[in-house]
Amino acid sequence: MASLHSHADIRALLNLHGLNPSRALGQNFVGDANTVRRIARLAEVSAGDNVVEVGPGLGSLSLALLEAGATLTVVELDRFLIPILEQMLPTARVVHADALEVDWQELLGDAPWVLVANLPYNVATPLVLDVLARAPMVRRMLVMVQREVGERFAARPGSKAYGAVSVKVAWSAAASIVGKVPPTVFVPKPNVDSALVRFDRHGDVGTADERARVFALIEAGFSTRRKMLRNTIDVDDTCYAAAGVAPTARAEELDLDAWRRLAACSPRPS
Repeated sequence: MASLHSHADIRALLNLHGLNPSRALGQNFVGDANTVRRIARLAEVSAGDNVVEVGPGLGSLSLALLEAGATLTVVELDRFLIPILEQMLPTARVVHADALEVDWQELLGDAPWVLVANLPYNVATPLVLDVLARAPMVRRMLVMVQREVGERFAARPGSKAYGAVSVKVAWSAAASIVGKVPPTVFVPKPNVDSALVRFDRHGDVGTADERARVFALIEAGFSTRRKMLRNTIDVDDTCYAAAGVAPTARAEELDLDAWRRLAACSPRPS
């Protein structure tokens, strides 16, 4: 197996293949052995685990996951990186696909999986929500994201970062920030700090129909987060009373259970 990538290795690989990091794809490659080993450890990857990595880039994290004993599948969108990955990771399954469009059932099957990824800002939120909604075989995730994004994933009611995404994540998983990563480990160096966020799936708390109703209410409530709920969602005073929620409350004050109670007594879409 190849040694873990350093900054010099990243630059050498890029030069060898005549490539530059793609701004459009948000590519920042990790060039620090301690960081990738730390991610594998926090994801609790051990020998024989089925691990899917989204956006492996030049394979920095992939090598650490293989070093930990993972049975690895990597999903990469950038076609120019596929030959590098196939050469760098001969024991892994390399899939050229957009993770936001992939059929997770077809790709992974029913066995339990761990997802590990270094996610760019523009896909982090939709990717995490999509995996939680469509990939029940992924039992836990460890993702590296921009710090502000990570804070939103793990935020609790009443905090500054708490929003619609925080509540939607809580529907399927418990999220927590388990580490921070400085810009200096990346090539090129970004202008922001990164966070390591772990998601442990606990199973959806309701049916698909209830999920749709609750999520629609959450989106309406957070559409103008500073307004009182009675000015943002179509719920009468009787429903507020039944749900135990004050109509003068704001969206950021409600936890998932409160949103579920409100959705249970709100008008059904015609």
